[in-house]
Amino acid sequence: MTTLQIQKAELLNALHLPGTPLIVTNVWDAITATVVAQASGVRALATASHSVSNVRGLQDGEGLSVNEAIAAARLIVDAVDLPVSVDFEKGYAPDAAGVARNVRRLIEESGAVGINLEDSVGAPKAPQFDIPTAAARVSAARTAAEATGIPLVINARVDTLAGGGEWDEAVARANAYLDAGADVIFFLGLNDENKVKRALDEVNGRISVIGHPGAVPLARLAELGVSRVSFGPGSLGLTLAALQRSAAQLTALGDYPADLAFPFAL
Repeated sequence: MTTLQIQKAELLNALHLPGTPLIVTNVWDAITATVVAQASGVRALATASHSVSNVRGLQDGEGLSVNEAIAAARLIVDAVDLPVSVDFEKGYAPDAAGVARNVRRLIEESGAVGINLEDSVGAPKAPQFDIPTAAARVSAARTAAEATGIPLVINARVDTLAGGGEWDEAVARANAYLDAGADVIFFLGLNDENKVKRALDEVNGRISVIGHPGAVPLARLAELGVSRVSFGPGSLGLTLAALQRSAAQLTALGDYPADLAFPFAL
């Protein structure tokens, strides 16, 4: 592994700063990575598995093979100079040993310096791995990263609340994942300010959340002490909505959209 990859991993970790959160507008291919990387203030990128799958005509939920997921990550990493965190779903493996193998491959073959790792058996509302099993999978990812020498930033996802589960279990999972080697907890279901505050009080580490219309405003999330905000497939939604509006405008013989003159290049 290169010194540059180590430096990128260290930078990515340092950017998860409570009160000054890392904002990652999720990307899904080389051109979206390039465009977002050129935006003012952007210092790191993150992929969204939902988007990576959908643009290939596949459903989210490990519709990609591990080989396809790693190849997609490599295209994005190679397109930019910034640190890239990869939404690695459930590690594309049924057991901890498989997670370890695949995470090591991701680091070595793509150059990624961060991952999201889910704790659900299927979609967010599907049953979750029990806590010892899920924690072992996080631990396996950490062990694999250590074997490469890259201080991989593990953003361990807790799906409990989003799946209709109980608060105490969600917090127990979060703290178990931190103990197992996670750097940040991606806590789904924090849809109001009180829940964000409570998570920050009860989880023994940094918190990552997803932003969307109706969620706690970004500035307030920063004030509360959140460390990272991402948008999942929402950024794909923004892109497709703009494309659809422009298609309707052009089809109706309307004005040329101002952004029709595409300024970006790979």
